[in-house]
Amino acid sequence: MLELQDFDIAEHLKSEEQIQLYLNEILQEDNVELILSALGDIARARNMSQIARDAGVTREGLYKALSGKGNPTFSTVLKVMKALNLRLEIKPNRLAQTALN
Repeated sequence: MLELQDFDIAEHLKSEEQIQLYLNEILQEDNVELILSALGDIARARNMSQIARDAGVTREGLYKALSGKGNPTFSTVLKVMKALNLRLEIKPNRLAQTALN
């Protein structure tokens, strides 16, 4: 009988490039719960306790907020992104931009 191992993406997010590619791919899904969960994966890959301290939230609160089931404020998400050394960048949607022309 084959025994399957649990897969944890956080164990595979070892470089800034991997983190960027992962998060950009998740953002394509337009799914808030999935995006929050991905930020949680990145925080776990980088040390959840330190990210919580840097963001000014409790470790437990951060786990809950980024569980995919949490409902953090936008302010909290921005603080976490800053602690993760990530930034939000706005670009026009290619489809919307084509429709305007």
